[in-house]
Amino acid sequence: MAIESILECSKLIAGKKLKIAFAESATAGWLASEFSFVPESGEIFLGGIVCYDVCVKEELFGIPKETIEKYTAESSEVTELLAERLVKFFRNDISVAITGLTSPGGSETPEKPVGTMFIHIKMQDKKYIAHREVFTGSPKEIISQTINKVGLLLVELLKDQK
Repeated sequence: MAIESILECSKLIAGKKLKIAFAESATAGWLASEFSFVPESGEIFLGGIVCYDVCVKEELFGIPKETIEKYTAESSEVTELLAERLVKFFRNDISVAITGLTSPGGSETPEKPVGTMFIHIKMQDKKYIAHREVFTGSPKEIISQTINKVGLLLVELLKDQK
């Protein structure tokens, strides 16, 4: 069963006849998987790219190495570029990109602790959400909270849309 916020936003996406695609780093495809469980999946879900390793961000998405070195692979700046460049691979109306830190050993700092997740949602009509949040718990709990937040942000964005 899909996460409730994903069920709700999927109905809104289908009602507006939109298509969604994902670029996932820290969530490693879990978000796309959640969208495959909704009744509207065939109408709305195009697919996703797991860009967990930095080389995928650089080589597939063309994120400059300098950008990653300056901001890190888990940053708002890199997540924004992933969302913007996702339309290169899909004919989608909604792009969702996620990076973040679910466990120690990455680019965590006191200002960006483990649990920090970056979500960027871009719509073709120029509506845009950039969200940063620090979640707590195990890596699995952090990812689950992030996916729920994506659903909530999409609901907010889509209800706002005329």
